[in-house]
Formats: sequence, C-alpha cells, structure tokens
Amino acid sequence: MKRKIILLMLAALALLSASQPAAAQMERDGLMVKARLGYNIGATAPIGLPATIRSIESFKLTPNLMAGLEFVCPLSERLGVLVGVRYDIKDMDGEVTTKGYHMKVKMDADELEGLYTGHVRQIVRQRMLSVPVQLTCELGPRVQLKAGPYVSMLISKDFYGYAFDGYLRKDDPTGIKVVMGSKDGEWATYDFGGDMRRWQMGVDLGIDWAFYRQLGLTADLSWGLTGIHHADFKTVEQTLYPIYGTIGLSYRFF
Repeated sequence: MKRKIILLMLAALALLSASQPAAAQMERDGLMVKARLGYNIGATAPIGLPATIRSIESFKLTPNLMAGLEFVCPLSERLGVLVGVRYDIKDMDGEVTTKGYHMKVKMDADELEGLYTGHVRQIVRQRMLSVPVQLTCELGPRVQLKAGPYVSMLISKDFYGYAFDGYLRKDDPTGIKVVMGSKDGEWATYDFGGDMRRWQMGVDLGIDWAFYRQLGLTADLSWGLTGIHHADFKTVEQTLYPIYGTIGLSYRFF
C-alpha cells in the first residue's frame, strides 16, 4: 500500500511537469506547488506522564516516513492558503515501567483486568492519508510560516504489546495476584487495534526555508486533538494522542 501511494504521488508530479500549459497557468495565477519528503519523530502518548507510569525504559526509532504534495493559493502579498495531501507513517515502539496501571491482558486462554505493576512494551502502527488546510505567511523570499488544522484517514492501524516481569492485581488493588514472567510464554499480551479510530483530527504548524533555488528544509509539529481510540474505550486509563514533529526536504515546482 505504501509503495502504491508514493508511486501515485510521483505520477502526479510527472503529470504536473509534463503539462506545460497547466503549469504555466498555475504560475501566472501565483499558485505554489511543492513536493515534500520527511521523517516523523514523536509518540502516541497521554498529555502529561501519569503517576502510574514510573519510567520510560526504551524508545525505538521506527520508519516513520512522510511524502506529500502541497498547493498554496495567494490571498495577498504575504498571506496564502495551503491545501495538501500527505502519506504519513506514525509508528511507535516503546517500553515503560508501571505501578498500579489499569490494564486488560490475555494470559494463556484467560482474559485478566486489573492494576498492573511491572514492564509494558507498547507497539503502535499507523499508516494514514492526511489533508492539512493551513494559513501561510511569507516572512521573506525564502521563509514561510504555516498553521492550521488537518484530518487523517487511517489506512492501517495496530495497537498491541505485552506485559512482563511484573504482576497484576485482578479487579482492584487487593485482588488476586497474577505473576507475569520475563520469558516468552510467561508474559501477558494485549491487542486494542480494533478499538482505534479510523479518522483523526488535529492542528499542524511549521516553517519552510528555501536554502537553494527550489530546494528547502521543512520543520513541522502535528498535535492530535482526538485520541487514537474511540471515545467509549476505557481499558487504557489515559487518552492517547498522536504528537509528532516532522523534519524533511521540499522541492518547489513553481
């Protein structure tokens, strides 16, 4: 799926380049067209680290690539409106230590729910098409600021992991103690990918700097305003938001 979407974007770029009359008309109208390629750095996390998460043990980099097209229509000499389409990967692979963290897990054939103390590995996979709509401001011939909302449709989504080297108090803090080991077959697993939203919304702000002719450096911050799970999902005690920064390159066609 990822390769097909990137190929479609490249085909659209080739079409723009080949269609000289259309390109000339866009240039006369002042329309700016950019291609972007970048890398997303961030996490799907609660706002503020809760007391039940005691420490972050590890955080692995994942192949969070971004590719997109942007169209900017001028409103005045400095202001414009940007509409784009992006293919985003926003994955996460991390491990935390918890104490009294509410969880629902599976161990062998049993489903257990209660308060967990120990290590948790959490893996999030999100592939999405995102459409930003932003107001742009030209600070000069080479620098552009932009900010506005975005909406994303998830093409694929996963949320799973396992709890290990700890124990779960079933139902409440004084419930039956169920011990999870540190080896395969001794730990408990969870999978809440089916509870994730298909649509996400948020805000995006960034800056572009044209450092050489049509080439530019870009930096963006996207902050999800909707949690990644449905509103009625209460198994994970905090709402988790996708918060990612993007660094990359841009190429301006005209």
